[in-house]
Amino acid sequence: MDAFFQYFFNFMNNIFESLWGIVVAIWDAIVGILNIKFYMDLFKTYKDDLSVGGWIAALLAHLIVLIIFILLVYLIVRGLRVLFRFKVPVVEYEELKDEVVRLKREILKVNYEKDKILAMKINELGMTPNEAMLNLEEGEALSEGENVEEKDLDNLSDEEKEVLAKAGKPIDPSQVRFPKLTGVDNYYLSGEYVAPEFQENYSLEELCTNFRNFAASRLGLYYELEVIREVFASFGAAKLMILQGISGTGKTSLPYAIGQFIQNPSMICSVQPSWRDRTELFGYYNDFTKKYTETEFLKALYEGHYYDNVRIVIMDEMNIARVEYYFAEMLSILELPRPEERYVSVVATSSDTDPVKMVDGKVWIPDNLFYVGTINNDDSTFAVADKVYDRAIPIDLDDRANPFEAPDTDPLPIKYSYLISLYDEAKAKHPVSEENLMELDKLDRYLIDHFRLTFGNRIMRQIKDFVPCYVACGGTEIDGIDFMFAKKILRKFESLGLGFIRDELDGLIAYLNDVYGEDNFKVSKAYLLRLKKLSGA
Repeated sequence: MDAFFQYFFNFMNNIFESLWGIVVAIWDAIVGILNIKFYMDLFKTYKDDLSVGGWIAALLAHLIVLIIFILLVYLIVRGLRVLFRFKVPVVEYEELKDEVVRLKREILKVNYEKDKILAMKINELGMTPNEAMLNLEEGEALSEGENVEEKDLDNLSDEEKEVLAKAGKPIDPSQVRFPKLTGVDNYYLSGEYVAPEFQENYSLEELCTNFRNFAASRLGLYYELEVIREVFASFGAAKLMILQGISGTGKTSLPYAIGQFIQNPSMICSVQPSWRDRTELFGYYNDFTKKYTETEFLKALYEGHYYDNVRIVIMDEMNIARVEYYFAEMLSILELPRPEERYVSVVATSSDTDPVKMVDGKVWIPDNLFYVGTINNDDSTFAVADKVYDRAIPIDLDDRANPFEAPDTDPLPIKYSYLISLYDEAKAKHPVSEENLMELDKLDRYLIDHFRLTFGNRIMRQIKDFVPCYVACGGTEIDGIDFMFAKKILRKFESLGLGFIRDELDGLIAYLNDVYGEDNFKVSKAYLLRLKKLSGA
């Protein structure tokens, strides 16, 4: 141990001697810089030999050095002042924290006093707190017949009042926690709603042609017939459709035009970048106002209980927020095999004043609503997850159709039950042939061997539903299979890494030529060629 202590003493002694040497060196440097006597003796040594120019140069040099020295001292002093200015003593810091807490308490007291004053003002005006909150949230107490005020009750007939009374619900929306949904009940139960006259004498092919002509003749919107077939066939295979492509190709106007054609305007739900969860779609309960903040999306779902029309709900700019965040619950509900099980929970507890069609705080998702999401693929949007694409039918709108002369065509209200009967008839009349099902099975094994991809049960079910409807819309079976293969399977290639699969793309194109012929599967082949070009092959 003596050897260790001796070693440690010498070790630390060397460190402290070095540190002291640094201090001494700095001190000597400062003393040397400020050694005025040295500078005066040095100047006396050379002053007799200086010429006039030398004297001028010497004065300038001394002046410059003095200015630099003063500037350096100024910067050091200023830096120290800034440093100590922001250094708050511990005691003062704790006092500041206590002051912040005290101010927060004062704010709470002021808000409480403000609420009391507001309540006094409301009482002076003869209003209830619920009516006041409705005016603050809605801007107006009434909007397009959605609500019924007490002053309008005298205008209702005895028969209408009896209908509302049988519903067991109040007819004054300001007294309930779901004013918008209660307004829907009032509108439809009062007998004010008149169902349109439905026609049931057209085919899916005629439906596609009539809509295309209507959009061109009445709205000035032009679409390729092939796109229209894909759209209406998609409604027979899935509840969710995704329209994607560059801006300005008519992604939003297409479902809007369908709403005008069927005389049931589409509900446009503009997605916001801040959307993060289900409350953006379904709303939320406000504990302060004791009312539910209802969204137009929830209102559209609820209103669908009262009519048999087809209606389109447009999720505009769907991927400006992450779809799998705010739309996840809807995706799961729409996947349930039994429609009667498709309920969304709105509130945890039920109330006697809740809307008529709400059961135990839940709202049923009606079958007659279809959902269309529009997607822009650019730097300002998020990539859509595979689980969203798998549950939807994606359709690309990459260019605008050329204008054409179309006969003037009247709108055609579509009854949901009749549309479903057309789809059921198409699936029974035009099922995918056994030969093509066998070829799809072989193609599935080829993809597994070369790309580690598979069709999956959901995609096969969608193919079996889409292709017959596509044929009934005027297409061919091979083209329908080609469309689904390109949009549902080949789309997954982009996530595999094009550099790793580019050598296999030529083999897949050759396989499709051998099985289906060079004149078929044009959509899939064009997509593969584009992938090959992107991969640099």
